[in-house]
Amino acid sequence: MNLSVFQKAKKGNYYCGDSYFYKETDNAFLCALADGLGSGEMARESSKAVMEVIEENPELTVEPLVKKCNEVLVGKRGVVLGILRIDFNALTYSYSSIGNIGVITVDPDGVRNRNIPLAGYLSGYPRSLRITHGKVQKGMVFLMFSDGVNDRRLSSKFTRSKGVEQITEHYKDLYGQSRDDDTTLIAIEYE
Repeated sequence: MNLSVFQKAKKGNYYCGDSYFYKETDNAFLCALADGLGSGEMARESSKAVMEVIEENPELTVEPLVKKCNEVLVGKRGVVLGILRIDFNALTYSYSSIGNIGVITVDPDGVRNRNIPLAGYLSGYPRSLRITHGKVQKGMVFLMFSDGVNDRRLSSKFTRSKGVEQITEHYKDLYGQSRDDDTTLIAIEYE
């Protein structure tokens, strides 16, 4: 897996309320992005709590992982969350997105598919999930991003770049200074 990340806190904030985690093993790849509600230190506290759960349970599939993340948020500020898991043995991917964490898949031919996230956020209360599944292909690109990224700006010129580092660098160069919210863009390529 190739991965590149661009992340910046909202203008005027020291703490970024977005947190992410990724891990690659012999059998799977896992990437998660959480955006704590609001911004600043309290938003960061909630998103970090969720990432700690994911770090402790990387072997879980998407649904049980989201449920564990939800449990840790009782009494905390909520989060929106996106989780991507790629199974190397089955050559499949699955992801779930709750709230405004965006996921775009781009197949090797350049065909883009934008995920419509499930409305709402995680806050410790039980909720339903929607999980998207598909076959992974060599050269496939996944873009995960928080609401600080304007997905209209992630046009084909970004996804046709030569690599994931060029995607994040190109976004940073063009839009990295205009931040009305915490901003995280994760570009992932399956080799």
